[in-house]
Amino acid sequence: MRLRDLFFVTGTIESTGFLAGRMRRLRIACPAQSWKPGQQIRISVDGLMTRRSYSIWDGDDDGLELCVLDHGDGPGARWARTAEPGQELIFTKPEGSMIPRPAPYHLFVGEETASVAFGPMLRSLEGSPVHAVIEVDSPDECLPLKDVKWLYREGASAASSEPLVEAVRNLALPAEPGIAYVAGEARTVQAVRAHLVNDRGWDRRSVLTKPFWTPGKKGME
Repeated sequence: MRLRDLFFVTGTIESTGFLAGRMRRLRIACPAQSWKPGQQIRISVDGLMTRRSYSIWDGDDDGLELCVLDHGDGPGARWARTAEPGQELIFTKPEGSMIPRPAPYHLFVGEETASVAFGPMLRSLEGSPVHAVIEVDSPDECLPLKDVKWLYREGASAASSEPLVEAVRNLALPAEPGIAYVAGEARTVQAVRAHLVNDRGWDRRSVLTKPFWTPGKKGME
């Protein structure tokens, strides 16, 4: 076995399409991968030195499916926009610790960059008590997810989103803390965590956070 095979997987784009709005669905044919809902892979998008993280939307014994937001003009966005069947990919094995944990109930908060990771997590928790608030630009951006309260920005910035934080403040959550999964723009993530910890008295260990991006910084994940 080559050293590269210990850390990386080689696959081929099998098909592409759109799942919702700017969300481009990519099916990757590759050897079966062991993965957990909420995990991601890091794809070499511009040579081995430039990698971008993408949450796994689904997977089976024949490959993985990604759902990639088409936005911006960085190397990751350009790769996702031009990806076509037949292209070979090199990516890391599935990784990430923001996965469902045992809890009385589960709270999901984020925007479109988080919704892909939330999708398989919500599916895995079907039948469990769940509260979810996801902000997107318009109804066209909504992924097919159950038990979600959708907010629409209608052109406003997703950075430091006060409407999303306010929506969490207004949630009628049980008095007992659960587990929160908060992902997306870094400053909004911080504000939601501060509300849960400072206003609702949650232990910081009960709030799992994943900042994917923030204005002025690229490749946070």
